[in-house]
Amino acid sequence: MKSTNTQVEAGGSVNGVVSVPGDKSCSHRSVIFASLAEGVSHISGFLTGEDSLNTAKAFQEMGVSIERTGETSLSIKGVGLYGLKAPAKDIYMGNAGTGMRLLSGVLAAQQFASRLTGDESLSRRPMGRIIKPLKMMSADIEGDEEGKPPLSIRSPGNGVTAIHYDLPVASAQVKSCVLLAGLYADGVTSVTEPAPTRDHTERMLRSFGYNVNSSGNQISLEGRGVLEACDLEIPADISSAAFIMVAASIADDSDVTIEGVGVNPTRTGVIDILRLMGADITLQNERKAGDEPVADIRIKSAQLKGIDVPEHLVPLAIDELPVIFIAASVASGTTRVTGAEELRVKESDRIAAMAEGLQNIGVDATATEDGMIINQSDIKGGVVETHFDHRIAMSFCIAALRSDEPILVKDTQHIDTSFPGFSTLMSELGMSMNSTV
Repeated sequence: MKSTNTQVEAGGSVNGVVSVPGDKSCSHRSVIFASLAEGVSHISGFLTGEDSLNTAKAFQEMGVSIERTGETSLSIKGVGLYGLKAPAKDIYMGNAGTGMRLLSGVLAAQQFASRLTGDESLSRRPMGRIIKPLKMMSADIEGDEEGKPPLSIRSPGNGVTAIHYDLPVASAQVKSCVLLAGLYADGVTSVTEPAPTRDHTERMLRSFGYNVNSSGNQISLEGRGVLEACDLEIPADISSAAFIMVAASIADDSDVTIEGVGVNPTRTGVIDILRLMGADITLQNERKAGDEPVADIRIKSAQLKGIDVPEHLVPLAIDELPVIFIAASVASGTTRVTGAEELRVKESDRIAAMAEGLQNIGVDATATEDGMIINQSDIKGGVVETHFDHRIAMSFCIAALRSDEPILVKDTQHIDTSFPGFSTLMSELGMSMNSTV
């Protein structure tokens, strides 16, 4: 992949009505469940970013027929729970951490061996958190000596066994991995969460006709059922919409509406946090897309204030925290984020990367073990390293709306993993962005 740098001119406003790409979490899961279902499923609103396309390619390599029927539409002919075929080579997941963790749950129960690999960034991400529960389920799975990819998965022989697993940290990926393996186990597999996490897996299983029980913080399912093909509409990704929400909040004279965004209550932490900071955000035209709630989100300029971010909202906004740090940089007073240690094991160490970048552009930001302390600052502009992380890159592009000088954001090519067309869309809203190879 060629390296691309993006220079974003200082200041400006954003205005208009836009749509953002489909939800990445839902796109991964739609391919997985449609591939394991009986019959043909039709998916609309699919995110055609690199991460979700790598998940689709993985199932194609295991014998699933997946056809692009439109720019964001797929037709998937499922093979059932037991119809996957052994891949002829290693399965390459690129930068798709979600894809690798969820797919591991499926592959751990197959009667064939497989090996999952990824790019340099994914190969640094910890997989021990899924290896441990899968081994408890009798799976034969190993990473390197530090529990990182590549992952080697061998047939479990007599199959996987049902377990109850108490998640040590709130993680939708680990929860989903265990539940996916549990589809193949005799008896009931259950997971208890220490705090709520996104529930797309549970909702989508029900869309595919599979019974899932949720009682308080425990989710359970009985294995060896049948997934039934369905037509599924993927909502627009609130994680992508978050960059526009912050842009319109911090830039003067701004008014933006984002259409058809998923507002699943396990994902709306970013809205709750921005509203606590004083953001002017309203939900309009609330409706359902399949089993997922969606709405049009309107955001107007506002004077933001610093807050102590409530810890219960942090897991519900974990992917959006980098751009919330940008909002905090111009908010009056001090913003403190705690309980966000999960940020250290994302595509980059997002606490360290954001603190470094914020300091480089003149923001008074201090990294802590599990979060950040940010004082209102005048953003000066400058050069920012993204550490090849798409959300770091987009966050610092948005920061230029309040900077005194342009911001040069390095290595922005990875933005396409989650938000293809980001630069074009933000330019249409009024930002001045110029990319060079």
